[in-house]
Amino acid sequence: MSTELNQGYCYKERLTLPAKGVPVLSYLADRYRHSSENEWLNQIENGRVQIDGRTVNSSRLLLPGETLSWHRPPWVEPSAPTSFAILHYDNNVLVVAKPRGLPAMPGGGFLQRTLLKRVLSFEPRASPLHRLGRETSGITLFTLNRKCRRFLTKAWQEGHVERKYIALVRGLPKSKKFSVTASIGTAPHPLLGSIAAIDPLGKNAKSVVSIIEQRTSVTLVEVQIDTGRTHQIRIHLAASGHPLVGDPLYPIGGIPDPKTLVLPGQGGFFLHAYSLRFPCPTTKRDISILCHLPPQLRRQAT
Repeated sequence: MSTELNQGYCYKERLTLPAKGVPVLSYLADRYRHSSENEWLNQIENGRVQIDGRTVNSSRLLLPGETLSWHRPPWVEPSAPTSFAILHYDNNVLVVAKPRGLPAMPGGGFLQRTLLKRVLSFEPRASPLHRLGRETSGITLFTLNRKCRRFLTKAWQEGHVERKYIALVRGLPKSKKFSVTASIGTAPHPLLGSIAAIDPLGKNAKSVVSIIEQRTSVTLVEVQIDTGRTHQIRIHLAASGHPLVGDPLYPIGGIPDPKTLVLPGQGGFFLHAYSLRFPCPTTKRDISILCHLPPQLRRQAT
């Protein structure tokens, strides 16, 4: 594991109405629960918290429209893979294979050791059209210009982009193929405030699950998603009664324990984005991409 420090980071947030009249210390401790109230107090007293560019005291009351910023000094990031594979590259898009364990975007203690940073060092024009969770491996699509991004965003919204995943789940589903359409919203989380979960008042979501291979107590499945809600596959599989093997966050039912201290990027599950089909922005013909499966997600039967 590298002990090299990153360059630190300045987090900025434009305050909205709910922040009105709240002391800056209370706001930070409640919104950013990765640090305790005493740790936030130390940050404020050391001048690392500012409002509209000016340092403040801990009792300063917030107002909507102000910009709250806080500076995180350089730190050693958790270990993570550093490589990615190029699956397709042209003038409009870059498609890469993300390894399991590499965060897609900065967050959760990661800043430099992310897929985004690695890809940008190779292709500075790249902009991710979607993202995979840290423990999810496989295909990630980047656009390389605004025209392409507008075209593929519309295609995505209209259902012209097809995504398929392979996963290992607990138990033996009774049906060879079934759909999960439970709505996804939020549920309480002690560290993050809220987290994606089954929610009758949430947004519509659909996942189609097909059995590939049944083993002793687990099943290899293919999942095709028509929508892309946060943690959709993890949540829908759990809601179906068959959570991902090794997923500590989403139990049967798809709602995390409100007292859990597990974060979304933690776990030892296997979920792989293995197939992507999307229309070419230039020719309008479909481009189909496949990504090799990790050993744990390959058929065992001979």
